Amino acid sequence: MKKYGCLAAVVGGIVLLAIIGFFIATGFYNKAVSYQEDAKTAWSNVESSYQRRNDLIGNLVKTVQGAADFERTTLKEVIDARSKATAVSIDPTNITPEQLQQFQQAQSGLTSALSRLLVTVERYPDLKANENFLQLQAQLEGTENRINVERNRYNEAVGQYNKHIKTFFGRFFAGYYDFDEMTRYEADPGSEEAPDVEFDFN
Repeated sequence: MKKYGCLAAVVGGIVLLAIIGFFIATGFYNKAVSYQEDAKTAWSNVESSYQRRNDLIGNLVKTVQGAADFERTTLKEVIDARSKATAVSIDPTNITPEQLQQFQQAQSGLTSALSRLLVTVERYPDLKANENFLQLQAQLEGTENRINVERNRYNEAVGQYNKHIKTFFGRFFAGYYDFDEMTRYEADPGSEEAPDVEFDFN
């Protein structure tokens, strides 16, 4: 009788441990999915901000094209850089450092081309006074700030997710459930500040 009592206690202990393990695993999994989805949403917001910038630059190009004698080479550089930037897309479910670097390089190329265009605009007083051009100034500045905010939010979401899967139990369950570490957005040195998109050269 004593023998059966010990056996029942052992079986009961195993069942209890299994139930506890199940709840721990389920809790980890649900949190990991939630944090991962938050990070994906944050990346979508980064892309959305960049898309808004690309749209604004498209409007800027149309405005500048209205100046008949505007330097075509400078304008073409912006158009080409914008085309390259919009061509680079990233799957938020599998962001690799290489993909992020490619995306970043394309956006940096567009920023550089835009800066050169704005410097050139200084030689066109009528264009600088264009009302549409002035409106784009405020919109571009706001968008550059929004891009910086969204990148920071993405990194925060990725940090929360990565910390969750790197905890003591997290490492075991992450491997079991196939949760991989996500890549943070690492800006170029000095690019933590929004690029200067000042249109007023007076």
